Amino acid sequence: MNTVVQLCYFVAAVLFILGLKGMSSPRTARKGIVWAGIGMVLATVATFFHPDLHHAVNYLLIILAIAVSGGLAWWSGKRVPMTDMPQMVALYNGMGGGAAAAIGAVELFKAVSQIGATSAQQLAAQKDLGLEQVEQFAAGHSHVGSLLGADHAVLGISGALIGAVAFSGSLVAWAKLDGRLHRNQLLPAQQLVNLGVFVATVLFAILSYYTDGSAVIIVFFVLALVFGVFMAIPIGGADMPVVISLFNALTGLAVGFEGYLLGNPAMIIAGTVVGAAGSLLTQLMAKAMNRPLTNVLFSGFGTATADAGSDPEGEMKAIQAEDAAIMMGYANQVVIAPGYGMAVAQAQHKVWELVELLQERDVSVKFAIHPVAGRMPGHMNVLLAEAGVPYDLIYDMEEINAEFDRTDVVVVIGANDVVNPAAKNDPSSPIYGMPILDVAAAHNVIVIKRGKGKGFSGVENHLFFADNCRMLFNDGQKAAGELIQVLKKL
Repeated sequence: MNTVVQLCYFVAAVLFILGLKGMSSPRTARKGIVWAGIGMVLATVATFFHPDLHHAVNYLLIILAIAVSGGLAWWSGKRVPMTDMPQMVALYNGMGGGAAAAIGAVELFKAVSQIGATSAQQLAAQKDLGLEQVEQFAAGHSHVGSLLGADHAVLGISGALIGAVAFSGSLVAWAKLDGRLHRNQLLPAQQLVNLGVFVATVLFAILSYYTDGSAVIIVFFVLALVFGVFMAIPIGGADMPVVISLFNALTGLAVGFEGYLLGNPAMIIAGTVVGAAGSLLTQLMAKAMNRPLTNVLFSGFGTATADAGSDPEGEMKAIQAEDAAIMMGYANQVVIAPGYGMAVAQAQHKVWELVELLQERDVSVKFAIHPVAGRMPGHMNVLLAEAGVPYDLIYDMEEINAEFDRTDVVVVIGANDVVNPAAKNDPSSPIYGMPILDVAAAHNVIVIKRGKGKGFSGVENHLFFADNCRMLFNDGQKAAGELIQVLKKL
C-alpha cells in the first residue's frame, strides 16, 4: 500500500508542475488550475491510505479539516470581489506558510516528547525498540537534532522558520492591501529592530536543534512570527506586488523543506517548483521596477516618508466625456493602459463594452499591461480575462512601448506610477529608472481618474501635466459608461 501512496504523490507532483506551467499564460491558466486541483485531490485522497494513519481519530481530524477549510475557501472564493483578489492571494499564501510552520512545530515537539519519555518502556514503544536497546538509543538521541537526524532537523527547522515568517508577513500584506493597516513602522529605528529580531530568531533556531525541551522551540516560533510582522511593516504599498511574490516563494520553499522532513515527494516537488517560480517572479517584478530586492525590502518606497521628487510644470487640463469619446471614435488606434483604479471601480466590463464599440467603428484597440500594474502579479490580466477580453488584444510593456508614438489616443484608467514620465526624466524621483509604459509618446492621452491625488507610491505624476494629456475626472466605471453613451450616438 505504501508503494501505491508514494506513486499517487508522485503523480500529484507531476500534475502540480503541469498546472503551474499552464498558469504561466492567460490562455492556459484555467486548464492549469484544473490540473493542479486534480493533483491536490489525488494527494489528499492518497493520504487516507498512508501507513502512518493507524487511528480513527486521524481520519476524523482530516475529514473535519477538509470540511471546515474547504467550506470556508469555497464561501470566500465565491463572494470575494475582483478588487479584493490581491488580499485573498496574500491571505491564502500566508495559510500555506502557516501550514508548513505547523508541520515543523508538530515534528519538533514530537521529537522533544520522545526525548523526554517518562520511562524506558514508553521510549521503546515509541521507537519500536527492545528494552535492551533503549539505553543505547537514549544515549545517542539526547537532543532534537540527534533524534531527527542532522539533515531532517536542519530542513525541518528552516522550513518552520521560513513558513512562520511567510505566514505573519502575508497577514500584514493582507492588512495593508485591505486598508486595515497604514503604519510603516511599529518602533523607532524599525530596520535596526528588525535586524536584532532576525539575529535572535536565527540564534533560537540553532538552539532548537540542540534543545531537549519545549521552551526554546516556543520562543523560536514566537520570534519567527514577530520577525515576519516586522519585516513586512516597513514595506511601502507600491511594492506590494513584489512582496506578495516574495512570500509566495518563501511558502513554497518552506513546504519543500517540510516535505523532506515527512518523506513526502509531492510536497518536496510542489514546494520546490513553487519556490523556484516565486523566486523568478520576484526577480522579474523587481527588475520591472528597476530596483534590487534589498531596496524593496529596506527602502520603504511607497511610504509617507518617500521623497516625492521635483514638482511638475504646468497644470492639469480637464476634458469632458463627449470630447474624449469623439477623439477615440475617430482615431485609427487606441491603446488602453489599466491600473488599480480600474479594479477599484470594477470597470473592466464597461471598458470591454467600450472597446467593442470602438472596434465596430474599425478602430484598432489594444491593452497595455505593465508588470507591476495593480496590487499583485498579473492583476490586470485577471480582470480583463474576467471581462472576456481576448488574449490577443493584451500586450506586455515590452511589446507595446514601440507603438505609442504612432498611437492616436491612449486611455489611462486607474494607472499612475507605471505611466509616470518622471521615471525617465526626473533623477530626483523615487521611481527614476523604473521601466514604464511610454504613453506620453502618444499623440493624445486621456487619463480617467477620480481626483487630482497622487498614486499609491505618493509620487506626483508628470504625465497629468503634459501638453498632450487631458484629465477625465470620474469614477472608472461611470466614465466608461458615459463614453459608451456618446459613442452610440456618433
